[in-house]
Amino acid sequence: MRQIIEGVSIAISSIRASKARASLTILGIAIGVMVVMVMSSMVRGINYGVANIIEQLGPRTFYVVKFFQNGVVTRRSDLLKNPDLTEDEGERLARLPSVERLILEQQSQVSVEHDNQRLSAVNVIGRSARWLEAYGGDILPGRSFTHLEERARARTAVINRSLSEEFFGQMNPVGEEVQVAGVPYRIVGVYNPPPDIFGSGNQSTVIVPYGAFQKYVPARRADFGLTFTVTPIEGITVQEAIDDVTAAMRSTRGLRPGQDNNFATITQDRLLQNFNQVTGMFFLIMIALSSIALLVGGVGVVAVMMISVTERTREIGVRKALGAKRREILWQFLVEAATLTVIGGVIGMAGGGAISFLVKTLTPLPAEVPLWSIVVALGAAVLTGVGFGLVPAAKASRLDPVEALRYE
Repeated sequence: MRQIIEGVSIAISSIRASKARASLTILGIAIGVMVVMVMSSMVRGINYGVANIIEQLGPRTFYVVKFFQNGVVTRRSDLLKNPDLTEDEGERLARLPSVERLILEQQSQVSVEHDNQRLSAVNVIGRSARWLEAYGGDILPGRSFTHLEERARARTAVINRSLSEEFFGQMNPVGEEVQVAGVPYRIVGVYNPPPDIFGSGNQSTVIVPYGAFQKYVPARRADFGLTFTVTPIEGITVQEAIDDVTAAMRSTRGLRPGQDNNFATITQDRLLQNFNQVTGMFFLIMIALSSIALLVGGVGVVAVMMISVTERTREIGVRKALGAKRREILWQFLVEAATLTVIGGVIGMAGGGAISFLVKTLTPLPAEVPLWSIVVALGAAVLTGVGFGLVPAAKASRLDPVEALRYE
Protein backbone atom coordinates (compact mmCIF):
# COMPACT_ATOMS: atom_id res chain seq x y z
CA MET A 1 0.00 0.00 0.00
CA ARG A 2 2.89 2.36 0.81
CA GLN A 3 4.37 1.74 -2.63
CA ILE A 4 1.02 2.37 -4.30
CA ILE A 5 0.54 5.65 -2.46
CA GLU A 6 4.10 6.67 -3.27
CA GLY A 7 3.64 5.75 -6.94
CA VAL A 8 0.42 7.74 -7.17
CA SER A 9 2.05 10.75 -5.53
CA ILE A 10 5.02 10.63 -7.92
CA ALA A 11 2.66 10.24 -10.89
CA ILE A 12 0.67 13.33 -9.88
CA SER A 13 3.93 15.29 -9.46
CA SER A 14 5.02 14.09 -12.91
CA ILE A 15 1.73 15.23 -14.42
CA ARG A 16 2.17 18.67 -12.86
CA ALA A 17 5.72 18.90 -14.16
CA SER A 18 4.77 17.98 -17.77
CA LYS A 19 1.21 19.19 -18.16
CA ALA A 20 1.18 19.28 -21.96
CA ARG A 21 2.40 15.70 -22.48
CA ALA A 22 0.22 14.32 -19.70
CA SER A 23 -2.86 16.21 -20.93
CA LEU A 24 -2.68 14.62 -24.38
CA THR A 25 -2.42 11.17 -22.81
CA ILE A 26 -5.28 11.83 -20.41
CA LEU A 27 -7.38 13.23 -23.27
CA GLY A 28 -6.94 10.09 -25.38
CA ILE A 29 -7.95 7.83 -22.50
CA ALA A 30 -10.85 10.10 -21.55
CA ILE A 31 -12.25 10.08 -25.09
CA GLY A 32 -12.06 6.29 -25.31
CA VAL A 33 -13.77 5.77 -21.96
CA MET A 34 -16.38 8.43 -22.72
CA VAL A 35 -17.29 6.77 -26.04
CA VAL A 36 -17.77 3.41 -24.29
CA MET A 37 -20.06 4.90 -21.65
CA VAL A 38 -22.10 7.10 -23.98
CA MET A 39 -22.65 4.35 -26.53
CA SER A 40 -23.53 1.73 -23.94
CA SER A 41 -26.05 4.10 -22.34
CA MET A 42 -27.62 4.98 -25.69
CA VAL A 43 -27.79 1.36 -26.86
CA ARG A 44 -29.35 0.36 -23.56
CA GLY A 45 -31.83 3.24 -23.83
CA ILE A 46 -32.77 2.33 -27.40
CA ASN A 47 -33.26 -1.34 -26.52
CA TYR A 48 -35.36 -0.38 -23.51
CA GLY A 49 -37.44 1.99 -25.64
CA VAL A 50 -38.05 -0.64 -28.32
CA ALA A 51 -39.02 -3.19 -25.67
CA ASN A 52 -41.45 -0.62 -24.25
CA ILE A 53 -43.01 -0.08 -27.69
CA ILE A 54 -43.45 -3.83 -28.11
CA GLU A 55 -45.03 -4.04 -24.67
CA GLN A 56 -47.50 -1.30 -25.65
CA LEU A 57 -48.42 -3.18 -28.82
CA GLY A 58 -48.90 -6.36 -26.81
CA PRO A 59 -46.28 -9.12 -26.57
CA ARG A 60 -48.78 -11.66 -27.97
CA THR A 61 -49.36 -9.72 -31.18
CA PHE A 62 -47.68 -10.99 -34.34
CA TYR A 63 -47.67 -9.96 -37.99
CA VAL A 64 -48.20 -11.61 -41.36
CA VAL A 65 -46.30 -9.82 -44.13
CA LYS A 66 -45.34 -10.29 -47.74
CA PHE A 67 -41.61 -10.59 -47.15
CA PHE A 68 -39.26 -10.51 -44.15
CA GLN A 69 -35.63 -11.54 -43.93
CA ASN A 70 -33.59 -10.29 -40.97
CA GLY A 71 -35.61 -7.09 -41.05
CA VAL A 72 -33.85 -5.81 -44.21
CA VAL A 73 -34.89 -5.83 -47.87
CA THR A 74 -31.60 -5.96 -49.75
CA ARG A 75 -32.96 -6.10 -53.31
CA ARG A 76 -36.15 -4.98 -55.01
CA SER A 77 -36.55 -8.55 -56.32
CA ASP A 78 -36.76 -9.75 -52.69
CA LEU A 79 -39.77 -7.52 -52.12
CA LEU A 80 -41.49 -8.51 -55.35
CA LYS A 81 -40.83 -12.27 -55.37
CA ASN A 82 -43.77 -13.08 -53.06
CA PRO A 83 -47.41 -12.34 -53.97
CA ASP A 84 -49.25 -9.63 -52.07
CA LEU A 85 -51.51 -10.58 -49.22
CA THR A 86 -55.22 -10.22 -50.01
CA GLU A 87 -58.38 -9.21 -48.18
CA ASP A 88 -59.84 -12.70 -48.77
CA GLU A 89 -56.84 -14.25 -47.00
CA GLY A 90 -57.30 -11.82 -44.13
CA GLU A 91 -60.99 -12.67 -43.80
CA ARG A 92 -60.20 -16.39 -43.72
CA LEU A 93 -57.54 -15.91 -41.05
CA ALA A 94 -59.90 -13.75 -38.98
CA ARG A 95 -62.36 -16.68 -38.83
CA LEU A 96 -59.78 -19.07 -37.34
CA PRO A 97 -60.77 -20.25 -33.82
CA SER A 98 -57.34 -19.26 -32.45
CA VAL A 99 -57.52 -15.65 -33.70
CA GLU A 100 -59.21 -13.00 -31.56
CA ARG A 101 -58.48 -9.98 -33.77
CA LEU A 102 -56.96 -9.37 -37.20
CA ILE A 103 -56.21 -5.87 -38.48
CA LEU A 104 -55.70 -5.19 -42.17
CA GLU A 105 -53.14 -2.48 -42.81
CA GLN A 106 -51.54 -0.85 -45.82
CA GLN A 107 -49.52 2.34 -46.10
CA SER A 108 -48.52 4.84 -48.72
CA GLN A 109 -47.23 8.39 -48.91
CA VAL A 110 -49.28 10.98 -50.78
CA SER A 111 -50.02 14.70 -50.68
CA VAL A 112 -52.60 16.02 -48.22
CA GLU A 113 -54.26 19.44 -48.54
CA HIS A 114 -56.50 21.71 -46.51
CA ASP A 115 -57.59 25.08 -47.86
CA ASN A 116 -54.43 26.60 -49.32
CA GLN A 117 -52.04 24.42 -47.31
CA ARG A 118 -50.42 21.39 -48.90
CA LEU A 119 -48.09 18.77 -47.45
CA SER A 120 -46.35 16.26 -49.68
CA ALA A 121 -45.30 12.71 -48.73
CA VAL A 122 -47.71 12.45 -45.78
CA ASN A 123 -47.97 8.95 -44.33
CA VAL A 124 -51.47 7.61 -45.12
CA ILE A 125 -52.52 4.34 -43.49
CA GLY A 126 -55.54 2.19 -44.28
CA ARG A 127 -56.65 0.03 -41.33
CA SER A 128 -59.51 -2.11 -40.11
CA ALA A 129 -62.00 -0.54 -37.70
CA ARG A 130 -60.52 -2.22 -34.57
CA TRP A 131 -57.05 -0.84 -35.16
CA LEU A 132 -57.00 1.25 -31.96
CA GLU A 133 -57.26 -1.93 -29.82
CA ALA A 134 -54.02 -3.22 -31.34
CA TYR A 135 -51.95 -0.02 -31.51
CA GLY A 136 -52.89 1.74 -28.28
CA GLY A 137 -53.09 5.45 -27.66
CA ASP A 138 -56.36 7.37 -27.66
CA ILE A 139 -58.53 9.54 -29.90
CA LEU A 140 -59.36 12.94 -28.47
CA PRO A 141 -61.27 14.85 -29.64
CA GLY A 142 -63.57 12.74 -31.80
CA ARG A 143 -63.68 9.02 -32.50
CA SER A 144 -62.39 6.35 -34.83
CA PHE A 145 -64.26 5.14 -37.90
CA THR A 146 -66.75 2.30 -37.46
CA HIS A 147 -67.18 -1.14 -39.04
CA LEU A 148 -70.03 0.23 -41.15
CA GLU A 149 -67.85 3.07 -42.40
CA GLU A 150 -65.12 0.59 -43.24
CA ARG A 151 -67.53 -1.69 -45.12
CA ALA A 152 -69.03 1.28 -46.97
CA ARG A 153 -65.56 2.60 -47.85
CA ALA A 154 -66.58 5.88 -46.28
CA ARG A 155 -64.26 8.82 -46.77
CA THR A 156 -63.70 9.41 -43.06
CA ALA A 157 -60.28 10.01 -41.56
CA VAL A 158 -58.45 10.14 -38.25
CA ILE A 159 -55.47 12.49 -38.27
CA ASN A 160 -52.71 12.53 -35.70
CA ARG A 161 -51.90 15.44 -33.40
CA SER A 162 -48.97 16.59 -35.55
CA LEU A 163 -51.07 16.99 -38.71
CA SER A 164 -53.90 18.60 -36.72
CA GLU A 165 -51.57 21.29 -35.41
CA GLU A 166 -50.03 21.76 -38.86
CA PHE A 167 -53.39 22.47 -40.53
CA PHE A 168 -55.65 23.71 -37.73
CA GLY A 169 -53.39 24.95 -34.92
CA GLN A 170 -55.28 24.74 -31.65
CA MET A 171 -58.71 24.54 -33.30
CA ASN A 172 -60.84 21.39 -33.13
CA PRO A 173 -60.51 19.75 -36.58
CA VAL A 174 -63.40 17.27 -36.15
CA GLY A 175 -65.91 17.83 -38.96
CA GLU A 176 -63.41 19.58 -41.22
CA GLU A 177 -62.22 18.17 -44.54
CA VAL A 178 -58.78 17.30 -45.88
CA GLN A 179 -57.87 16.31 -49.41
CA VAL A 180 -55.93 13.02 -49.46
CA ALA A 181 -54.43 12.46 -52.91
CA GLY A 182 -57.08 14.84 -54.24
CA VAL A 183 -60.02 13.02 -52.60
CA PRO A 184 -61.95 14.78 -49.77
CA TYR A 185 -62.15 13.04 -46.38
CA ARG A 186 -64.12 14.19 -43.34
CA ILE A 187 -62.09 14.24 -40.13
CA VAL A 188 -63.78 12.27 -37.32
CA GLY A 189 -61.01 12.24 -34.71
CA VAL A 190 -57.48 13.18 -33.64
CA TYR A 191 -55.16 10.31 -32.74
CA ASN A 192 -52.73 10.64 -29.83
CA PRO A 193 -50.29 7.71 -30.17
CA PRO A 194 -48.42 6.28 -27.19
CA PRO A 195 -45.00 7.92 -26.76
CA ASP A 196 -41.97 6.22 -28.25
CA ILE A 197 -38.26 7.00 -28.41
CA PHE A 198 -38.23 7.44 -32.20
CA GLY A 199 -40.85 10.17 -32.20
CA SER A 200 -42.80 8.38 -34.95
CA GLY A 201 -45.97 9.99 -33.60
CA ASN A 202 -44.57 13.36 -34.68
CA GLN A 203 -44.74 12.41 -38.36
CA SER A 204 -47.87 13.78 -40.02
CA THR A 205 -50.23 10.84 -40.48
CA VAL A 206 -53.74 10.18 -41.78
CA ILE A 207 -55.55 6.93 -40.88
CA VAL A 208 -58.51 5.96 -43.08
CA PRO A 209 -60.77 2.89 -43.37
CA TYR A 210 -58.99 0.11 -45.25
CA GLY A 211 -61.75 -0.08 -47.87
CA ALA A 212 -61.45 3.64 -48.64
CA PHE A 213 -57.67 3.31 -48.83
CA GLN A 214 -57.99 0.53 -51.41
CA LYS A 215 -60.44 2.54 -53.49
CA TYR A 216 -58.95 6.02 -53.39
CA VAL A 217 -55.30 6.04 -52.27
CA PRO A 218 -52.65 5.24 -54.90
CA ALA A 219 -50.15 2.69 -53.57
CA ARG A 220 -46.49 2.67 -54.59
CA ARG A 221 -44.94 -0.48 -56.00
CA ALA A 222 -42.12 -0.18 -53.48
CA ASP A 223 -44.54 -0.59 -50.57
CA PHE A 224 -44.89 -3.84 -48.68
CA GLY A 225 -48.54 -4.05 -49.65
CA LEU A 226 -51.20 -5.36 -47.29
CA THR A 227 -50.11 -6.68 -43.88
CA PHE A 228 -52.03 -8.43 -41.09
CA THR A 229 -51.71 -7.65 -37.39
CA VAL A 230 -52.94 -10.73 -35.50
CA THR A 231 -53.82 -11.20 -31.82
CA PRO A 232 -54.49 -14.76 -30.54
CA ILE A 233 -57.41 -15.50 -28.22
CA GLU A 234 -56.77 -16.03 -24.51
CA GLY A 235 -55.61 -19.55 -23.69
CA ILE A 236 -53.84 -20.00 -27.04
CA THR A 237 -50.09 -19.48 -27.26
CA VAL A 238 -48.59 -17.25 -29.92
CA GLN A 239 -46.86 -20.24 -31.53
CA GLU A 240 -50.12 -22.20 -31.75
CA ALA A 241 -51.82 -19.23 -33.42
CA ILE A 242 -48.87 -18.83 -35.82
CA ASP A 243 -49.10 -22.53 -36.73
CA ASP A 244 -52.83 -22.17 -37.47
CA VAL A 245 -52.27 -19.01 -39.53
CA THR A 246 -49.38 -20.61 -41.45
CA ALA A 247 -51.43 -23.74 -42.22
CA ALA A 248 -54.38 -21.64 -43.42
CA MET A 249 -52.16 -19.43 -45.61
CA ARG A 250 -50.41 -22.41 -47.17
CA SER A 251 -53.75 -24.09 -47.87
CA THR A 252 -55.20 -20.91 -49.41
CA ARG A 253 -52.17 -20.48 -51.65
CA GLY A 254 -51.99 -24.14 -52.62
CA LEU A 255 -48.45 -24.70 -51.40
CA ARG A 256 -47.37 -28.33 -51.44
CA PRO A 257 -45.42 -30.02 -48.63
CA GLY A 258 -41.75 -29.09 -48.95
CA GLN A 259 -42.41 -25.79 -50.68
CA ASP A 260 -41.20 -22.68 -48.88
CA ASN A 261 -43.70 -20.18 -47.55
CA ASN A 262 -44.25 -17.24 -49.90
CA PHE A 263 -45.19 -15.03 -46.95
CA ALA A 264 -43.69 -14.41 -43.51
CA THR A 265 -44.86 -14.32 -39.90
CA ILE A 266 -43.06 -12.03 -37.47
CA THR A 267 -43.34 -12.15 -33.69
CA GLN A 268 -42.53 -9.29 -31.35
CA ASP A 269 -39.61 -11.30 -29.98
CA ARG A 270 -38.15 -11.67 -33.46
CA LEU A 271 -38.46 -7.95 -34.11
CA LEU A 272 -36.71 -7.24 -30.82
CA GLN A 273 -34.01 -9.81 -31.58
CA ASN A 274 -33.30 -8.28 -34.99
CA PHE A 275 -33.19 -4.81 -33.50
CA ASN A 276 -30.78 -5.95 -30.79
CA GLN A 277 -28.53 -7.40 -33.48
CA VAL A 278 -28.45 -4.05 -35.28
CA THR A 279 -27.68 -2.09 -32.12
CA GLY A 280 -25.10 -4.74 -31.14
CA MET A 281 -23.22 -4.26 -34.42
CA PHE A 282 -23.40 -0.49 -33.96
CA PHE A 283 -22.02 -0.87 -30.44
CA LEU A 284 -19.12 -3.04 -31.68
CA ILE A 285 -18.21 -0.36 -34.21
CA MET A 286 -18.17 2.25 -31.46
CA ILE A 287 -16.02 -0.03 -29.29
CA ALA A 288 -13.53 -0.26 -32.16
CA LEU A 289 -13.45 3.54 -32.43
CA SER A 290 -12.96 3.92 -28.68
CA SER A 291 -10.13 1.37 -28.86
CA ILE A 292 -8.34 3.69 -31.29
CA ALA A 293 -8.63 6.50 -28.74
CA LEU A 294 -7.29 4.20 -26.02
CA LEU A 295 -4.43 3.21 -28.33
CA VAL A 296 -3.55 6.88 -28.84
CA GLY A 297 -3.64 7.33 -25.08
CA GLY A 298 -1.48 4.25 -24.64
CA VAL A 299 1.14 5.61 -27.02
CA GLY A 300 1.08 8.79 -24.96
CA VAL A 301 1.65 6.73 -21.81
CA VAL A 302 4.76 5.18 -23.36
CA ALA A 303 6.09 8.59 -24.38
CA VAL A 304 5.42 10.24 -21.01
CA MET A 305 6.83 7.33 -19.03
CA MET A 306 9.95 7.00 -21.19
CA ILE A 307 10.65 10.70 -20.66
CA SER A 308 10.00 10.23 -16.94
CA VAL A 309 12.48 7.33 -16.83
CA THR A 310 15.12 9.40 -18.59
CA GLU A 311 14.62 12.43 -16.32
CA ARG A 312 14.77 10.29 -13.17
CA THR A 313 17.68 8.04 -14.09
CA ARG A 314 19.88 9.33 -11.23
CA GLU A 315 16.95 8.92 -8.79
CA ILE A 316 16.55 5.30 -9.92
CA GLY A 317 20.27 4.76 -9.40
CA VAL A 318 20.08 6.16 -5.85
CA ARG A 319 17.07 3.97 -5.02
CA LYS A 320 18.88 0.89 -6.31
CA ALA A 321 22.06 1.80 -4.43
CA LEU A 322 20.02 2.04 -1.22
CA GLY A 323 18.66 -1.48 -1.76
CA ALA A 324 15.54 -1.05 -3.90
CA LYS A 325 14.80 -4.27 -5.75
CA ARG A 326 14.07 -4.55 -9.44
CA ARG A 327 10.43 -5.49 -8.87
CA GLU A 328 9.94 -2.43 -6.63
CA ILE A 329 11.17 -0.10 -9.39
CA LEU A 330 8.98 -1.92 -11.92
CA TRP A 331 5.95 -1.70 -9.62
CA GLN A 332 6.48 2.02 -8.98
CA PHE A 333 6.48 2.93 -12.67
CA LEU A 334 3.52 0.68 -13.44
CA VAL A 335 1.55 2.43 -10.68
CA GLU A 336 2.51 5.79 -12.19
CA ALA A 337 1.36 4.71 -15.65
CA ALA A 338 -1.90 3.26 -14.28
CA THR A 339 -2.53 6.46 -12.31
CA LEU A 340 -2.11 8.52 -15.45
CA THR A 341 -4.71 6.47 -17.34
CA VAL A 342 -7.08 6.16 -14.37
CA ILE A 343 -7.22 9.97 -14.19
CA GLY A 344 -8.16 9.98 -17.86
CA GLY A 345 -10.71 7.21 -17.17
CA VAL A 346 -12.34 9.16 -14.34
CA ILE A 347 -12.57 12.27 -16.51
CA GLY A 348 -14.04 10.17 -19.34
CA MET A 349 -16.59 8.59 -17.00
CA ALA A 350 -17.64 12.00 -15.71
CA GLY A 351 -17.99 13.30 -19.27
CA GLY A 352 -19.84 10.18 -20.43
CA GLY A 353 -22.21 10.34 -17.48
CA ALA A 354 -22.91 14.03 -18.13
CA ILE A 355 -23.61 13.43 -21.84
CA SER A 356 -25.90 10.49 -21.05
CA PHE A 357 -27.80 12.64 -18.54
CA LEU A 358 -28.24 15.40 -21.13
CA VAL A 359 -29.46 12.88 -23.74
CA LYS A 360 -31.97 11.46 -21.26
CA THR A 361 -33.14 14.95 -20.22
CA LEU A 362 -33.33 16.65 -23.62
CA THR A 363 -34.49 13.76 -25.84
CA PRO A 364 -37.09 10.97 -25.66
CA LEU A 365 -34.25 8.43 -25.47
CA PRO A 366 -34.12 6.85 -21.96
CA ALA A 367 -30.31 6.70 -21.91
CA GLU A 368 -28.94 5.10 -18.78
CA VAL A 369 -25.34 4.18 -18.00
CA PRO A 370 -25.19 0.47 -17.10
CA LEU A 371 -22.95 -0.56 -14.21
CA TRP A 372 -20.97 -2.96 -16.38
CA SER A 373 -19.88 -0.12 -18.69
CA ILE A 374 -18.38 1.77 -15.72
CA VAL A 375 -16.44 -1.33 -14.67
CA VAL A 376 -15.31 -2.03 -18.25
CA ALA A 377 -14.29 1.59 -18.85
CA LEU A 378 -12.26 1.81 -15.64
CA GLY A 379 -10.72 -1.62 -16.27
CA ALA A 380 -9.78 -0.61 -19.82
CA ALA A 381 -8.08 2.52 -18.49
CA VAL A 382 -6.07 0.53 -15.93
CA LEU A 383 -5.10 -2.17 -18.46
CA THR A 384 -4.04 0.48 -20.95
CA GLY A 385 -1.77 2.07 -18.35
CA VAL A 386 -0.28 -1.23 -17.22
CA GLY A 387 0.07 -2.63 -20.74
CA PHE A 388 1.69 0.40 -22.32
CA GLY A 389 3.61 1.34 -19.18
CA LEU A 390 5.28 -2.06 -19.01
CA VAL A 391 8.01 -1.19 -21.51
CA PRO A 392 9.28 1.99 -19.79
CA ALA A 393 8.82 0.37 -16.36
CA ALA A 394 10.90 -2.62 -17.43
CA LYS A 395 13.56 -0.28 -18.82
CA ALA A 396 13.70 1.58 -15.50
CA SER A 397 13.95 -1.63 -13.49
CA ARG A 398 16.88 -2.93 -15.62
CA LEU A 399 19.04 0.19 -15.23
CA ASP A 400 22.49 -0.48 -13.80
CA PRO A 401 22.79 1.52 -10.54
CA VAL A 402 26.40 2.55 -11.21
CA GLU A 403 25.61 3.80 -14.72
CA ALA A 404 22.42 5.48 -13.45
CA LEU A 405 24.33 7.39 -10.74
CA ARG A 406 26.83 8.63 -13.32
CA TYR A 407 24.03 9.81 -15.65
CA GLU A 408 23.99 13.58 -16.33
